[in-house]
Amino acid sequence: MIGFLIDLDGTMYHGGVAIPHAPSFIQHLRERGIPFLFVTNNSSRTPKMVADHLNKLGIPAHEHEIYTSAQATAQYIIDYKLGKNVYMIGESGLEAALEEVGIQISEGINEGKEQIDAVIQGIDRAFNYQKLTKAVQLIHQGARFIITNPDHLLPSDKRPQPGAGSIAAAIQAASKKEPVVIGKPSPIIMEYAITKLMSQAPSLSRANIWVVGDNLHTDIQAGIKAGLSTALVLTGITKADDLNLSSFQPQIVVNDLFELAQKLL
Repeated sequence: MIGFLIDLDGTMYHGGVAIPHAPSFIQHLRERGIPFLFVTNNSSRTPKMVADHLNKLGIPAHEHEIYTSAQATAQYIIDYKLGKNVYMIGESGLEAALEEVGIQISEGINEGKEQIDAVIQGIDRAFNYQKLTKAVQLIHQGARFIITNPDHLLPSDKRPQPGAGSIAAAIQAASKKEPVVIGKPSPIIMEYAITKLMSQAPSLSRANIWVVGDNLHTDIQAGIKAGLSTALVLTGITKADDLNLSSFQPQIVVNDLFELAQKLL
């Protein structure tokens, strides 16, 4: 049996438009009973919000088939017993993931009276100087620094927009503290995604899991670090010429998901 860990933006859709062959590729997996999981660095949306977005684009998806960097971050905090009281810079997806596992989100305003175990940071389009100041102060006081993903830019149909990695860069520069990175290209999110996928398909072997994505430096690098097979689709960020400049090389390079289906299915 073969299984897939599939990226979203640039692989399944561009913003509010489905990429050609994405709906039929997922439908083909369903019809053949092939297990898959959508794995995204986006921490701003809950799995339900992501599934709803996919369904609106004609890509059949269920909430349990989504795994976000926010979920992986929350699981990491619990698994490594990093505390239950955190200061969060992020949006609703990260907030929901933390609260779901019993982590308390603090405003971090009780100077010295409240123990803040970690600063958890994802994309936050309401980020400001006050949040930066509070994060830096808490890290200086001993709080761990964890980020959902290192993407410096958000995928956009229009002009480039700063991503979670850009916010993290400001906090890191001021605090002199390097964060723990959860999302791709970190293998942390991949290990959690592998566990989740194999729990849904017990007969699936790790050796038969493929990572599918459009970005050499996140999707493909994460798959390689996790020891998985990788397939690059040229429908997003990475172009064919970029392969000549990278030390990370996928096993398969295809123009689109239709070609991928022909090669693997």
